[in-house]
Amino acid sequence: MKNIQVEEVKQQSRQILSEWLDSCTRRGKIARNTVAVGIVVLDHLRRACPTLRDEVISQGGEVSGARSGLGIILKSYNIPSSYLKEVTTRQGHQDGQRLFEQFEWGKKLAELPEDERETLLLELVEDLKNLANVWLKRQNLKLDIDRRQAPTTWVNVIVENAKGRSGGVVEQHLVGAKLARRFREMEIPNHPAHAGDRQTERAGDFTISQLVYHVTSAPSRDVLQPKIRD
Repeated sequence: MKNIQVEEVKQQSRQILSEWLDSCTRRGKIARNTVAVGIVVLDHLRRACPTLRDEVISQGGEVSGARSGLGIILKSYNIPSSYLKEVTTRQGHQDGQRLFEQFEWGKKLAELPEDERETLLLELVEDLKNLANVWLKRQNLKLDIDRRQAPTTWVNVIVENAKGRSGGVVEQHLVGAKLARRFREMEIPNHPAHAGDRQTERAGDFTISQLVYHVTSAPSRDVLQPKIRD
């Protein structure tokens, strides 16, 4: 394969990843599960290129290795398990399948010499690792709490500092703590903040008697609309 063609495939591949990341940016952010599944896709292409859809996508549309084997794959690239704390792969599978499709399941990459392809894929993985490292190095919330103030004031300070950063995680923990204090005789569940109701087979984030609580930092009409359970 001529050098000019090799460079063309490399450039196209970098552009594919860049455009994919742009398409996965929602509300100015790229979800951690999307970054993780992207690494899984590139890992698949390192092991078999081209690959077959049936070998890497389940009948349910999930990317192989992006659930049970996800932690092992990320660890092999020195990404700690803390990166996926309280995260599910709800949207990631769809994003991962699109990345496979944009790479044409590795057909273009298969034209590269094996060593060139391996180097390129590792470079692309490194781009995604850099995004993961940005998140891992983020600063924790810094709060200025006056112990002379009322707890309601503390909660307001926490929520204001978490605004635009927590994605509902901090808010859910605050609501859970309040419910646990209010209903001491009941066991209040502690679900991951980003676990989907359908995946965990639950009606909402918290269920107390006949009341279902949904916690979100970006309420929509569907969440605000009252629903009566049978």
